[in-house]
Amino acid sequence: MSASAWIAAARPKTLTAALTPVVVGSAVAASLGGFRAAPAIAAALGATLIQIGTNLTNDVQDFERGADDEQRLGPVRATQSGLLTPRQVRSGAIVAFLFAGACGLYLALVAGWPVVAIGLASIAAGILYTGGPLPLAYNGLGDLFVFVFFGHVAVCGTVYVQMLRVPEAAWWAAVPVGALATSILVVNNVRDVATDRRAGKRTLQVLLGRRAGVIEYWLLLAVAFAVPAIMASRHRAPYAVLLTWVTLPFAVRWAAVLARTSEGPRLNAALAGTARVLLGFGVAFAAGLVLGGQGTP
Repeated sequence: MSASAWIAAARPKTLTAALTPVVVGSAVAASLGGFRAAPAIAAALGATLIQIGTNLTNDVQDFERGADDEQRLGPVRATQSGLLTPRQVRSGAIVAFLFAGACGLYLALVAGWPVVAIGLASIAAGILYTGGPLPLAYNGLGDLFVFVFFGHVAVCGTVYVQMLRVPEAAWWAAVPVGALATSILVVNNVRDVATDRRAGKRTLQVLLGRRAGVIEYWLLLAVAFAVPAIMASRHRAPYAVLLTWVTLPFAVRWAAVLARTSEGPRLNAALAGTARVLLGFGVAFAAGLVLGGQGTP
């Protein structure tokens, strides 16, 4: 029951994936003159709490389904290692989701019923990612889930609670964020192919093979770094969004690591590095949108 056990279970290194879409969405709103601080802060807090609740649910569900065992290559999991009991982790997830619901209630008062739908769908997806009779992550749908919810749902939802509409720029901006968030999952699943296969966890990488996972990672990077250039060339964003390209060498580095090694520690480093690429890309993208001036509605 120590604080360190709960911190490990919450997986703080993954929380950049929850915060980056809010940063980018808020920058889209700011570039169009629609930024509102209070809804942006509530969206960031709610997204973080949903991510923590999802991580806790994932921790206990993967342990009970056998995906996390003593041969795990990834960082320590709280339930599998005995730091926390399954009951404690489930209770923690419920608390996180309840506090996320409180943030959602405020945002619903600000922006209306669509926020309720977004919040309920996000919490349900977080629970069903590894839970329920047909868990998404165990049936090859994890990649699609991450792309949609960390991309369009999170970015467009953040813009909506501030502007009460979703401009075209938000739909474009959601694509690279979703792609890079998915690339984090790809590294995780490539690393865990052997243990996932034994546990019956049918990720895309288990179904299609490790090489397919490497190819998917490269394709996601290509999409992510192409979108800012497309947006700028189509006058949907200022050319300053090309600041995102400063993170490209780091992304290529981790793609090369993923392609060349199966060692757990190196792949753990690639996973953390990919998360940093997402954060760096998101901050550069946001800076480019805001500093580049007024965007196209």
